Amino acid sequence: MRTLRTAAAAALIVSLTACGGATSGAGEDEPSAGAKGTVNLAINPWVGYEANAAVIAYLLEKKMGYTVEKKELKEEIAWQGFETGEVDTIVENWGHPDLKKTYIEDKKVAVEVGPTGNQGVIGWYVPQWMVDKYPDITDWKNLNKYADLFKTSESKGKGQFLAGDPSFVTNDEALVTNLKLHYTVVYSGSEAAIIKAAQQAAAQTKPLLFYFYEPQWLFAKEKYVRVKLPEYKDGCDADPKKVACDYPDYVLDKIASKKFADGNSTAYQLVKNFKWTNDDQNLVSDYITNQGMSDEQAAEKWVNEHEATWKPWIPAGS
Repeated sequence: MRTLRTAAAAALIVSLTACGGATSGAGEDEPSAGAKGTVNLAINPWVGYEANAAVIAYLLEKKMGYTVEKKELKEEIAWQGFETGEVDTIVENWGHPDLKKTYIEDKKVAVEVGPTGNQGVIGWYVPQWMVDKYPDITDWKNLNKYADLFKTSESKGKGQFLAGDPSFVTNDEALVTNLKLHYTVVYSGSEAAIIKAAQQAAAQTKPLLFYFYEPQWLFAKEKYVRVKLPEYKDGCDADPKKVACDYPDYVLDKIASKKFADGNSTAYQLVKNFKWTNDDQNLVSDYITNQGMSDEQAAEKWVNEHEATWKPWIPAGS
């Protein structure tokens, strides 16, 4: 995500190896799997992205006759695939103006495909109980006053700021340095680890200052409050080493290889048409994380209950 996603969060990778004739459309008898070739989906390491991938994979296989293979890839690796021909599309991109410049403007191997419909928010958070007890803790100017509350064995005598996966979009080390905060950035290593820490902080009234983002199912389960950092203004994050402002809000978008876009296959058209809400993504994420469903089971449940949302994504004649 994505710096993010990344977090973020971020990238769903579709590598289309073949494309055949038309098959029956959604709502009719399902086409046989593999009728149109293979689509390779790469999954970035956060469950919201996994939710996007699950639904797109389900529709490609069950409604459009493609075979789908999933691969785990981190964000920047996915962008590299536009140049090598291994990646066709990223369907949840969190900003990345540097990568857009390299692969879209300079190398001209990728194109923008439009928004996913998701609004991405990255920020610093504390559990609600801390705000109830220390009302001024949500102002960054007061964080040094509370640094001792956040000390851990890993924070080197300072307060701990808990970050996620090092591959996510993050300005946290620069913010700590440039805002002169008495904190050490400690990486949890994964989305799952930072969620576990956040849940424990809420349930056990443990102090925690952490990096997090939306869309994310956790916000529907627990209450966390965002810390107000210096206001984001255009260009304030242009130099990663000098960042001293909050994260911007992100309109999450999709990127495709120029070759994939120019081919205009029905798989590409589905990705182009894919557009849903934070609530949609959070629902599928919750199925996967908290209700014990596989990706396919979660996607099937969502698809069965939201036909009015996804049916317009299916290209005519598919």
